[in-house]
Amino acid sequence: MNHFLPAYSVGPLLYCPANNKSIANSLIHEKFGKHFSLALCLEDTIQDNCVADAENILIASLQTLHSRQAQTPFFLPKLFIRVRTWKQIKSLLDRLGHSREIVTGFNIPKFSLENADAYLQTFKDINAQESSPFYMMPIFESPSMIHLQNRASILYELKGKLDDISQYVLNIRVGGNDLCHMFGFRRHSNESIYKIRPVANIFSDIITVFGMDYVVSGPVFEYYNGSNWDSGLSKELNDDRLCGFIGKTVIHPNQIPLVNEAYKVPLKDYNDANAILDWDTASPSLVAGSIVKERMNEYKTHYNWALRTLLLAEAYGLK
Repeated sequence: MNHFLPAYSVGPLLYCPANNKSIANSLIHEKFGKHFSLALCLEDTIQDNCVADAENILIASLQTLHSRQAQTPFFLPKLFIRVRTWKQIKSLLDRLGHSREIVTGFNIPKFSLENADAYLQTFKDINAQESSPFYMMPIFESPSMIHLQNRASILYELKGKLDDISQYVLNIRVGGNDLCHMFGFRRHSNESIYKIRPVANIFSDIITVFGMDYVVSGPVFEYYNGSNWDSGLSKELNDDRLCGFIGKTVIHPNQIPLVNEAYKVPLKDYNDANAILDWDTASPSLVAGSIVKERMNEYKTHYNWALRTLLLAEAYGLK
């Protein structure tokens, strides 16, 4: 089970097109708060013929952030770059120079058996040359995930490959909208993606294969304004947590506070988790009533839950 705090603290991952010229100024002035991460996207949000310009803007933004941070510190989130191909990773790091110090890692879209080896070798190569690690966050959204006949073998083969460099895998992420697109599905603001059974089943399989060893983060909820968007997001976040996801990709700053609030740990869970981890294992009994006497705590059954709960409390705080 993954007990690596940074994996839990990615939190709300705000997506932003890499060609957004105002993003550096927004971060310098802390317009999005102090509890989120940021992914600068060079993939689906950028026209194919505009990638070179977007790379130039991204590099300029990161160089500005690096230099301003050295002058007057401000909250700098974990910064990720969503690339199109493995070749972009080395190229961007070379062009970034010293400003690559503020990059946490890279999001890998449409991660699949076809591109996994090239990406994994790239991360081995770049981390062999760096004193601080660059992390990868593969995104499972490839059409190959859909077919039942092959899904299990594909997921387990990908896990075997990722296990080889697991120290550099910060999160597993899922592309809910990409998977919905393959079926022609789209949920409304008051509907959870978990009601779309074909997609929810894919999520369940990903959690089954990866959830015991990696932190898996929840899919995008595309509504950020209008009727019911906030209650709809809260409903889906509840489903995310119950299904084993931690954190969520967000597409608008309005969504950040709701994600952070959803993953705060209730005080009774925190107290029970501490009681379980502090259990006297020499005691003849390994089961007892909870702190507030409303449920059963069992040392052997709830130990992993307790570890996970304390990591969430450290990353998100308490309700």
